Amino acid sequence: MNLFGVMDVSASALKAERVRAEVVASNMANSETTQTPEGGPYQRHHVVFQAAGGGSFGQTMAGQMLGQRSMAGFAATGGAGLAMPNVLAGGMTDATVAPGGVAVTSVISDASEPLRRYEPDHPDAGPDGYVAYPDINPLTEMVDLMGATRAYGMNASAVQAEKGMVTSSLDLLK
Repeated sequence: MNLFGVMDVSASALKAERVRAEVVASNMANSETTQTPEGGPYQRHHVVFQAAGGGSFGQTMAGQMLGQRSMAGFAATGGAGLAMPNVLAGGMTDATVAPGGVAVTSVISDASEPLRRYEPDHPDAGPDGYVAYPDINPLTEMVDLMGATRAYGMNASAVQAEKGMVTSSLDLLK
């Protein structure tokens, strides 16, 4: 992998961690939402990551040797359907993930049962006086957000380190 390939891998991780942080923020913002347009309480969402460039080492090496940096070109050389764009939150697509990087394959809803609280005066209370709230633990969400923030920061540091290496290489050529 060339020097710019490392930057592509870090860039794909930065995108994935940004989506993860946005999903966690959405979970936290909707932790008390008892009614959604679909009906019922808000359901917690999870981000599913997948390693991009999941072909064999030989396929990855061949793709790099031939100078095919796009996923479509890599798939054309036998990359097992890697040209399919990945759908992100909000309808965004990420079709140009670097081989060896990470991609967000989907954002899924948690199927856990809602928490029931007795609040007979609440407008969304059922006939028994209970209100269904999302099963969202703020502590869990904060830990997920801290993990996303740390991973984003580490990848940003990797990009800065690579930028320093490129600058040093250019200084050597002077």
